[in-house]
Amino acid sequence: MDKQCSSELIYKGKVVTLHKDEILCENGVHAIREVVSAPGGVAILAIQDQEILLVSQYRYAVQEETLEIPAGTIEPHEELSRCAMRELEEETGYTSDTMNKIFTFFPTPGFCAEVLHIFEAGKLTHLDHPKAMDEDECITAFFLPIEEAMDLVQQGKIKDSKTIIAIQYAAMKYAHTTMK
Repeated sequence: MDKQCSSELIYKGKVVTLHKDEILCENGVHAIREVVSAPGGVAILAIQDQEILLVSQYRYAVQEETLEIPAGTIEPHEELSRCAMRELEEETGYTSDTMNKIFTFFPTPGFCAEVLHIFEAGKLTHLDHPKAMDEDECITAFFLPIEEAMDLVQQGKIKDSKTIIAIQYAAMKYAHTTMK
């Protein structure tokens, strides 16, 4: 296991923190690691009538419109399933009768300490007056058949890792009813 020798705070922003750490590798080599820390997030796999609820939004970091499952950042001391319910409502206008965690994963463990949690929503209900999305978000929510979503993954049109994981899970789970 690598051992931290020193750590220098390079940047502390609203969402991320960057440290430059000197480490001693288990083979005796000294190395530098730049580590991004973030509060982590939740993502929601919501399925209704064999269709996945997706959102479309422009992502500045990658300079393109992405197709994703609803997701968001965990607020300090926020319970994960409560965060998932909040994000589902804010981004899509839907709520769910249950929220069950199905996966926890590291999206980019080579340099980022962020942890994401994927939840599966139960029965969906559209709200007449949902919580408003964040003021800097421009999101469009829509349903897409599981098979079509899987086709978009295979064509490379869905590139977001949490969404690919969720769609593949849904395709396997519902294979007996959706796949040819």
